[in-house]
Amino acid sequence: MAQTVGDFIVERLHQWGVRRMYGFPGDGINGVFGALNRAEGKIEFIQARHEEMAAFMASAHAKFTGELGVCIATSGPGAAHLVTGLYDARLDHMPVLAICGQQARAGLGAHYQQEIDITSMLKDVAGSYVQQASVPMQVRHMVDRAVRIALGERRVTAIVLPNDLQELEFSPPPRKHGTAHSGVGYARPRVVPQPAELARAADVLNAGSRVAMLVGAGALHATDEVIAVAEKLGAGVAKALLGKAVVPDEYPWVTGSIGLLGTKPSWELMTSCDTFFMIGSGFPYSEFLPKEGEARGVQIDIDPGMLSLRYPMEVNLVGDTAETLRALLPLLDQKTDDSWRKRIVGWTDDWWKTLDKRAHQAAKVGVNPQLPFTTLSPRLPHDVILTSDSGSCANWYARDLKIQRGMMCSLSGGLASMGAAVPYAIAAKFAHQGRPVIAMVGDGAMQMNNMAELITVAKYWKRWADPRWICMVLNNEDLNQVTWEQRVMEGDPKFEASQDIPNVPFHRFAELIGLKGIYVDSAEGIASAWDEALAARQPVVLEVKTDPEVPPLPPHVTLQQARHFARTLMHGDPQERHIIADTAKQVMASVLPGKKE
Repeated sequence: MAQTVGDFIVERLHQWGVRRMYGFPGDGINGVFGALNRAEGKIEFIQARHEEMAAFMASAHAKFTGELGVCIATSGPGAAHLVTGLYDARLDHMPVLAICGQQARAGLGAHYQQEIDITSMLKDVAGSYVQQASVPMQVRHMVDRAVRIALGERRVTAIVLPNDLQELEFSPPPRKHGTAHSGVGYARPRVVPQPAELARAADVLNAGSRVAMLVGAGALHATDEVIAVAEKLGAGVAKALLGKAVVPDEYPWVTGSIGLLGTKPSWELMTSCDTFFMIGSGFPYSEFLPKEGEARGVQIDIDPGMLSLRYPMEVNLVGDTAETLRALLPLLDQKTDDSWRKRIVGWTDDWWKTLDKRAHQAAKVGVNPQLPFTTLSPRLPHDVILTSDSGSCANWYARDLKIQRGMMCSLSGGLASMGAAVPYAIAAKFAHQGRPVIAMVGDGAMQMNNMAELITVAKYWKRWADPRWICMVLNNEDLNQVTWEQRVMEGDPKFEASQDIPNVPFHRFAELIGLKGIYVDSAEGIASAWDEALAARQPVVLEVKTDPEVPPLPPHVTLQQARHFARTLMHGDPQERHIIADTAKQVMASVLPGKKE
């Protein structure tokens, strides 16, 4: 049988090293699905319950492997559904290729069923390369360029394939004017700044007596180098959310996460330093960085567009983080004054004690939401992969879990989308089937779209070499992060019509579809629940009934935020009596001098 365009695309992707893709079928992409079937397992297809989830899976595949993530969908609504997950990849600089079907070429422009202008729709999210094929001889260079650009620029790309084209016989481009002749292959280059720029950076860092480092996802492959530089500079290291796994939390000079979901030591580190060294991070909130003009700055990033964007840096280094740090290390002087380090260690030690104290405060309803994270932290398997959703659960994920060397973890960073944790965890398990995976999700995201993806777990889990896959759901019947943002940022009481959500028995749904369900509604049951979940020989949904009135406080509460909170109480919040008892003292202690928790 002659090779069709669909057959060629599958074979070409295989030549590029693609071994798995995520998606959902439809008549607009049938030609490629037929080719996947004929390829007899060369590329494994994972059927998500929804195309948005498939795109999240492709993004997570790229994050947890460093490879190209691939998702596939039909025309019209299938392609449209991919967009949110593709933006997740786009904003976190992940290489992802989207393959979309389209209506037959003869019907385009005729207001045909499921006909939308897919290339225009994807022009922003896949702006580096999005093209629709017209003839068979195009598809070779389209696949090659889409893959190479995605890998080389760490961007989202897309190819759109009319359904009739997919079934045509493939023919390579003839050797004549107006054709393109492409090939397979890409190797990441070694990118290191010029020696003179490295010397300038070293001069700034050597001159500082109080160096603060901030690391992000761009430093995930540079753990040893970050540690070596930090030790030489006597620096403290704060971590952006996507950089949580860069350095283990066992080091007393690692201050943890930064920002609204960050820690008090990271706030102290940034506001007390005289030199700021930012490595592989696009952390967006400048108010949590040193005040402009109070610290000299050095930054490393592989993308020039991310340099001097959050803070006006004195030296901007374009380069791979590990390579650049290795080149910089011999130029750095060993700090001999340890007074700065002692301050950092003191802040961090106090903070871990504060977190433990907060986690063990009794809840008035169910479980204090910090406690499941604090209890899990020492139980984490050394090779675990962690995913978190957006919302209040991300606060506890960011602050309360101590990461060890070798662990992996991620979440929707730049997009901060709800609904990413479960598809991320599914992709992580397919990529690393011998490693345990734990997803942490709020009930809002579970009800929005993650609950359905438990069916995907039920469909595939028996293929996995290690069945340990756990989804912990915090059930507080509240869209909790936004509720607290309304109170503290806007000064509005909780708006029950928008914030209250139904009470769903997630553990029973898990049991209904063949997974293991565990339910906990008391602090006393948390430890044994985690032990049971981690020992299970099938995937687990651990549902924890949590108290929505435990505040996900930022590390530094401004006077304006305290005023907003006070105004909330004056206006009559539905949970006013509960909040006054559990929260007001924490908020006021953060802004009034001499007050302690």
